[in-house]
Amino acid sequence: MAVVAVVLVGLGVGLAWFQPWKLFVDETVREALPAAPAPTASAASTQSPAAPASAAPTPAAPRTVASGELISHEHATSGTVKLVRLPDGTHTLRLENLDTSNGPDLRVWLTDAPVKQGEAGWHVFDDGRYLSLGKLKGNKGDQNYALPEGTDLTKYTSVSIWCDRFDVSFGAAELTRI
Repeated sequence: MAVVAVVLVGLGVGLAWFQPWKLFVDETVREALPAAPAPTASAASTQSPAAPASAAPTPAAPRTVASGELISHEHATSGTVKLVRLPDGTHTLRLENLDTSNGPDLRVWLTDAPVKQGEAGWHVFDDGRYLSLGKLKGNKGDQNYALPEGTDLTKYTSVSIWCDRFDVSFGAAELTRI
């Protein structure tokens, strides 16, 4: 009985730690890129009645300032990463067409590490500076991660889909400034 109890406890701890069912469960996210805010009623009321409606200023569109393609590390990973400046001056990291494995504790990291192919890239992202943008919302699809105000984008050169539980990169992208 004691052996059975130890095996069951070990099995329970192993399942909780590795969460193997996530290998078979996909979480798809389809977020739109944040758009420019619509003009408010107070802004519209300040326009003179004689001015034509087309004279209202057109809000600026979001602008991509850096981008890169995800490469595989621990798990097959693909998709595009974009750093987008929104019309209000804030920045968002956008993952488009992401396709990777699900994992127990995946994060999105903005890092200063170089992106290396294969096993050489597994252990470089936690050696330098990184900024965790939060938990990965889903292992497939399009998703946005707001950057904290005041983030110095010149300090970061890559993005990693990072498994915090096992300290390994699922995939990464080198950011190229546009």
